[in-house]
Formats: sequence, structure tokens, C-alpha cells
Amino acid sequence: MMTSESTHILSVQGLETTFAHAGGASAAVKGVSFDLKRGETLGIVGESGSGKSVTALSIMRLIRPPGKISAGQAWFQSSQHGPVDLLKADAKQLQSIRGKEMAMVFQEPMTSLNPVMTCGQQVAEVIILHEKSDRKSAREKTIALFERVKLPRPAQICDSYPHQISGGQKQRVMIAMAMACNPALLIADEPTTALDVTVQKAILDLIRELQEESGMSTLFITHDLGVVAELCDKVLVMHKGIVVEAGTVEDIFNSPRHPYTRGLWACRPRMDLRLKILPTVSDFLDASNPPENVQAALESKAISPEEHRERQKTLQSQSPILEVKGLCTWYPIRKGLFGRLQGHVKAVDDVSFQVFPGETLGLVGESGCGKTTLGRSILRLQEPTSGQVFFNGRCLTDLNSAELRRIRKDIQIIFQDPYASLNPRMKIGEAIMEPMRVHGLHGNDRDRKRMTTELLERVGLLPEHFDRYPHAFSGGQRQRICIARALAVQPKFIICDESVSALDVSVQAQVLNLLMDLRRDFGLTYIFISHDLSVVKFMSDRMAVMNQGKIVELGVADDIYAAPKEEYTRKLIAAIPKVDLSKRQSS
Repeated sequence: MMTSESTHILSVQGLETTFAHAGGASAAVKGVSFDLKRGETLGIVGESGSGKSVTALSIMRLIRPPGKISAGQAWFQSSQHGPVDLLKADAKQLQSIRGKEMAMVFQEPMTSLNPVMTCGQQVAEVIILHEKSDRKSAREKTIALFERVKLPRPAQICDSYPHQISGGQKQRVMIAMAMACNPALLIADEPTTALDVTVQKAILDLIRELQEESGMSTLFITHDLGVVAELCDKVLVMHKGIVVEAGTVEDIFNSPRHPYTRGLWACRPRMDLRLKILPTVSDFLDASNPPENVQAALESKAISPEEHRERQKTLQSQSPILEVKGLCTWYPIRKGLFGRLQGHVKAVDDVSFQVFPGETLGLVGESGCGKTTLGRSILRLQEPTSGQVFFNGRCLTDLNSAELRRIRKDIQIIFQDPYASLNPRMKIGEAIMEPMRVHGLHGNDRDRKRMTTELLERVGLLPEHFDRYPHAFSGGQRQRICIARALAVQPKFIICDESVSALDVSVQAQVLNLLMDLRRDFGLTYIFISHDLSVVKFMSDRMAVMNQGKIVELGVADDIYAAPKEEYTRKLIAAIPKVDLSKRQSS
């Protein structure tokens, strides 16, 4: 048991959480133990399914049936109640602790925020409940919190509903809500996964500032070891519900002992080397192939900058497959009783570029810079205000709806959220066959089913997955389903819109390798939209940097990373989390 004088804010001992199913019960967390000191940051890392989030939810007592906390203790040093075992505390104690002394930032803000309450109301509700404030004071504090988490137009966002703001902004609202009562312990579950690098850096800096000011402790769950190196003091590495390695950040990064830890680090695309293929965790867990051999084999096949430039010259010797000329997509701003036009939001503003057959053009920039709107405008999923888009010499912006529908089989899009892209009531085999029927491909349903089965196997799934629904798959598997559906109509060009941003590093590596293989095997051309610059560097031949609706820099990806011309590009590259332990040791 924790004593009232303990230096630990949290002490977890032998935590076990199981989930019941038809065949019995499976353990998601198996005997996890750790201590967290006051003012300390502990990082928990691992792949999806490793037990990271279940550990955090168990500590907060947020596990719901069929889940069950079957063993263990979680002692929390409460300022109100003294040492409390959270796993045995009554409902009244938990209510007084959660939100005030302990707070949690969840991974998916859209499902965590109430869609029928404004963002400000949801944060103010926490302040009113725990600090007994009146509504006016709670609103003022909410706006101050929104300013602190770097939200633009904080008063306006205070009165906005969740669907009216971006994903990165929703995550900052969640962080503001967690910080509302200055908690002693913050549990952050992948709080920066879907954020661009500059917003991520701002959030990490904010957490550090709050720790310095209030002595807050943080349990930081992530799959990004770069973030761990920047923020954390200690690290817990989890795999299949078990802690496989634990130690200080310096120990874990300088001398990782477990092959799984080495694999997690190696999966991340490298900034210093252009690999032909990314390693995956399974490569490092193969006992017959030592980790040193895996790494050496991959590095020996790296692409030199000279080879990369030669490839680019070859690609650009062809006629462009896509040409965008002066594209604008503006949204009107109307105010007043009669909706008078006050101006425009210039989401895409006079953008021009070309993409060549077999090329991948990376499109990067912060949230709100216009990347996604540009991708949707090219496909006319969002009608552009002006400008032209040519595909194989044909002007897409001049086509009527019937002509556009026919040509859409050649240009597909893979969206960021695979679950939202799939009909939850349609089996995934039917979801892949549907576009084949629409475009009259492969003659009959028997041939379409055969083709669908081949596509499932091509993207790393099994034929028996045909009759399963989307909810039966992991996030990485759902993204593979969406890739198979895009391939079903045999496209020439695919726009990948943040298609790996929500995936953990190992699954991300598998999907990126798959996309590279498909480009080679099917002669595909990509526009690859992402906020993750290291991923874009791995995938792209050329890179376009967007800021405030305009392309501010365009060129060979390696050249831009080596010598960015624009200050904005330099800021994006500088914001990428880096493993620089010398700074930590000197500070």
C-alpha cells in the first residue's frame, strides 16, 4: 500500500484485465506493474493491441463489459482522500478524483466530445462541477484554456460544435478539458497521433510547461518513440499485454534489450536515409534473423540521393498524367440577418502543379493549410471556385456528372478514417464488389467475387474475411480494405489523404510498404497527403509544401529536406520529434 508521504503519485501492481468471449476469456493486460513519481512523465509504448490503452482505462476504472479488471492494485495519492486504491474505490470517491485530480485525454476526440453541446459548454461543465464556478466565470476560464492550447479564435471555438472544427482542434479542446482543474495526474492516450508536427510540438511544449508550473505527473501513451524521447523520463514497452522492457529513456534508446523494442524504433521512416522498404516488428521478432542483420540488409539497399534524382528525371521526361492550373476553392463568409457576403476563406488559392505517370507527389502542411480540400477539389468531391484540372489531357472541371462518373474509376481516393469510409452494415466483400458493379467491371458477380478475393489477399487479408463486417477488423486492416476497394476499379491514379496518420508505426510501415509495392506492380501514380514529413519523405519522389491555401515550395523531396528554401518548410522540419538524448543529458 502507498503511504501518505509517498513520493509516488501512482503505483500500479500486478494489474490484469480480461475480456470475456464465447470461447472463455482473453487477458489484454497481464500482470503490469510500475510506479510514477510526482512531476515525472512515464511513456507507455507498443503497437495496437499491446495493452497500452486498456492499462490506462483500467487505472481510470473506465473498462466496460465484457471487459473486467481481474487482479491488481492501482494506488493513487489523492489530496482529498489520501492513498486510494482506484480499482477498489467506490463511485463517490472516483467521481471526486476523476476530472479534478486525475484527467484523461482520449485518442479519438470526435467520439469523446458530445456532438450536441458546444466545445465551450463541455469544458465549462467540468469547471462548474469540480470548482463550483458560475457559468460566466467558467466560460472566461474556458476561453483562457483555449488560448493556452493554441486554438485559433478561442471565443468563436468556445461557441462552436465539434463537427465545426478540425480534428487537431478537437484534440486541443480535449486537452483543455483535461487541464481545466489542474490535475495532479494526466493520462494522455495517443494525444498527438492525428496532429501535424507543429501542433504536436505545441502540445508537447504545453504539457512540459504545465508540469514545470504545477508538478503534474503524466502517463503518456504513444507508438511514436520520437515523442517519447522528447517528453518522457521513463519508458514501459508493452507487447501482447506484457511489459517486455522498462527503464529510463536513455537506457531504452541507447541499449534496447528486447527485439520488439528494436523493431518499434526501426519501423519509423528515417530522415537520414531513403530505404526501399521499411522494416516491421515481425522482422525483428524472427529468432532466425538477428536484429543487426535485418538493419544491415535494409541499409545496404538504400536509395542514394543521386539515384533518386535520376528517377525523377526519367519520370519528368513523360507527359504529365495530372495537371492542375490556377485551382481555387473559396468558401464564402456570410454574416448578419440577410447573410451578406463579408469575404472568403481561401482554402485553395491559385494552385498549379503537374504529376507524372508512376510518380508519388507528397503534399504536406499544417492542419487547415488546404491539403485535403485540394485533393477533394481535384476529384470534384468539392467543386472548385475556379481553375482547371487535366487528367490525361482531359479537363475534369468541364465534365458533366455522367462523364465525371465514368472517369472516376481511373482516379480513386483513400480517406483518412477507414471506419467512416465503410458502411458498417455492409460486409467488406460486398463493399469491394460494389464499385465493380457501378462501373460494369468483370462481367458477373462470380468473377467479381473471385477478383475481390484476390484483392483481399493482395493487401494482406484472407479470403474468409469476405463475409465479415468492418467492426470485426483493426484500424490497419480496415485501411487495407479501403485500399482493396480503391484498387477494385483498376485505377491509374490514387489520392491518399492522411491514409496512415492514425495507424501505429508497425502497421503504418506495413501499409506504406504495401502502397509502394502496388505502385510498382500496377503502375500507379499517387498524391500522398500527410502531416508526417518523415512518412512523406519515404513515399514521395517530389514534395509540395502548402501554407494558407498556396503551394510555397515544390521540388525533389530529398533536396527540400536537405536545404529547404522557405522559412515555413524549415519550421515544419524543425518540429519533427527527434531522438537527441544529448540535450536531455545536458539540461
